[in-house]
Amino acid sequence: MNVALWIAQGLLAAAFLFGGLTKATQPREKLAGNMPWVQDFSDGQVKAIGTVEVLAAIGLIAPAVTGILPVLTPLAAVGLVITMIAAAVVHARRGEYPGIAVNVVLLALAAFVAWGRFGPYAF
Repeated sequence: MNVALWIAQGLLAAAFLFGGLTKATQPREKLAGNMPWVQDFSDGQVKAIGTVEVLAAIGLIAPAVTGILPVLTPLAAVGLVITMIAAAVVHARRGEYPGIAVNVVLLALAAFVAWGRFGPYAF
């Protein structure tokens, strides 16, 4: 189970690092082609969302690998669960239902990591 948790953490970290860096570094107008939801948010809000995603990606891996405050790993996973709930609400409000499916998959992975790292497979 520990291996499955590490795989889930790695997949989540890669997805959120890539997505977060994209949101944090690209202008909103450029993102709107692939992410139409950004039209509902200011440039600063989109960059903040991207920054939070990058920090969560780091939080999924770095504390566990270094042994420094490993409780931050499941906390990062809980933060991503909350982020994915909020993202699903935004997609539902805009009628972007395929986006909700992606949110649900990422939410399930993050919930699995939070459960495992807070529970029986904590560091």
